Amino acid sequence: MSNASDLPIPELRRTLLDWYDREGRTLPWRIRPENRAAGKVADPYAVWLSEIMLQQTTVQHATPYYFKFLERWPTVHDLAAAEDDNVFAAWAGLGYYARARNLLACARAISKAGGEFPSEEKDLLALPGIGPYTAAAIRAAAFDKPASVVDGNVERVITRLRTIPRPVIKAKSEIKAIAAEIASPDRPGDYAQAIMDLGATVCTPRSPDCGACPWNFACKARAEGKPEKYPVKPPKKVKPHKHAIGFAVFRGSKIWLRKRPEKGLLGGMLELPSTDWRVENWAEAEAAVDAPFRADWQKRGTVSHVFTHFTLDMEIWRAEAAEDWQPDAGDWYEAADMDQLALPSLMKKAIRPCF
Repeated sequence: MSNASDLPIPELRRTLLDWYDREGRTLPWRIRPENRAAGKVADPYAVWLSEIMLQQTTVQHATPYYFKFLERWPTVHDLAAAEDDNVFAAWAGLGYYARARNLLACARAISKAGGEFPSEEKDLLALPGIGPYTAAAIRAAAFDKPASVVDGNVERVITRLRTIPRPVIKAKSEIKAIAAEIASPDRPGDYAQAIMDLGATVCTPRSPDCGACPWNFACKARAEGKPEKYPVKPPKKVKPHKHAIGFAVFRGSKIWLRKRPEKGLLGGMLELPSTDWRVENWAEAEAAVDAPFRADWQKRGTVSHVFTHFTLDMEIWRAEAAEDWQPDAGDWYEAADMDQLALPSLMKKAIRPCF
């Protein structure tokens, strides 16, 4: 279902691309029109790397990681040959760690196939970690092929343009249909990046700059005088709040860490051992049963962390392990080196109070 029949599509394409030529962002992985005119071409590996990092991450936060990865692993073959733990350590802080596992799996699949990234949608979708949005973004940005790229920024632009009265989750098919009708077949790569820039820099969630918007002449939300009303928000769900006790086991300057299961939350990353993460608070005597060993555990405070679907408070207990104590799993690491380890942000926060 689409309600784009009354849109001035040729004018929308022209005004957006003219705006992008003047105002579009310069990003390290992007080939802008003036770069293309000078003979530069996109690097599919760099485009793919940026798109994976930008999944649910801002440009500002992802950019230092992008440079770090390219410096350390300049080609897909280099990344494919990397040790898992080294990649996870370099990824630490970007969050959504399943992306790092998929990044490695995809790099290895591409490398095994010869190192060339496919440009067709069906071939891209067959690769780990690449869904419809990422496939479209790679087709457009890396290969300048026709593709309708719809991320959160584009959803916001389209819902305002047409004042769609339903939450995005219920209007996705309509939004995609409208976006596909407007997308430029002549400059697909530039158009895809232009509409994402429009949402990121002008048609922002709060205080959109309607006066600077190249689509303000056709925008129904602007005509209503209520652009911030869109996208319509669904009823807010309350996130569960969970509790846990984390056990920081030291032996001199070293800390005992174990690896989480490969699948699931924070999969394959290092962690402090802990109790289960549950909604009920842990009683001290109950938590002591789950401790790695009996000891005079020192309480070092509580750290809080926000996950996508819940929040967590983890109380940190610290103890020194006897020389003859040996854990069943995990290994000893220099605590001072934790920034070089495959530790998620939660675990780094948990360890810091223990020094």
